[in-house]
Amino acid sequence: MNRIDQRFAELKERGETALIPFLTIGDPSLDASVELILEMEQAGADLIELGVPYSDPLADGPVIQRSSERALQRRISVYDVIEVANKARKRGSKLPFILFTYYNPVLQIGLDKIFKLMQENEISGAIIPDLPLEEDSETREVAERYGIHLIPLVAPTSNERVKRIAAGAKGFVYCVSSLGVTGVRSEFFGGIDEFLSTVREAAQVPIVVGFGISNREQVERFEKQCDGVVVGSAIVRTIEEVLHHLQADSAHPEGLLQIRKFVGQLKGTTIQ
Repeated sequence: MNRIDQRFAELKERGETALIPFLTIGDPSLDASVELILEMEQAGADLIELGVPYSDPLADGPVIQRSSERALQRRISVYDVIEVANKARKRGSKLPFILFTYYNPVLQIGLDKIFKLMQENEISGAIIPDLPLEEDSETREVAERYGIHLIPLVAPTSNERVKRIAAGAKGFVYCVSSLGVTGVRSEFFGGIDEFLSTVREAAQVPIVVGFGISNREQVERFEKQCDGVVVGSAIVRTIEEVLHHLQADSAHPEGLLQIRKFVGQLKGTTIQ
């Protein structure tokens, strides 16, 4: 059973909503990324998106763009991101990992090769925001061959495409809460509740909401409507604030503690 399906089944049984942090891998280093994954798991993360640094992102706001630039200065590649997943797994991580990348790196490596690598390194899903439904059939077929869920994004602007995207989803449907790119927000798209209801009716898998969610109050705002909540820019920004602690040869406990506390707050737990 795919780890994503298994985790959502466990959470449903406990009546809990998944907390899904996004992490730019390689910011500030590959070793720090492994430590951050383990810290977030300890703090209550349920799944983790492993962000592949990319120079021309479609969906990323300024905070994640800056983190990608820092990682790209270290020449972090898709292969490095997959290796981080492998190292975290060897250190005992049980979380489902989701590779967040754009289509060009996938195309450069080759569909068969990249999904085979993901399977071998226990990555359970992939999100490719610039791969539209109308052009994803070959990628989806290869992903399914290796037991990887190709997870679709659906936006409020998708209109009549919402039901088609949601109906064929595997793993979960990623619902975009706001118009525009990722980033911390105080308000969401005005029709978000109706939009989420439409997706819920069409989907046969869990629905998750992301883009702009940055604190416990916003997580709680969506918990009753969704099966999971993604937090990206707020976590990446918190990492940015403690870079001086994380850039050493071995990540300083103080920097890791700040991340653990923030993820714990998002989950609704207090961490000393």
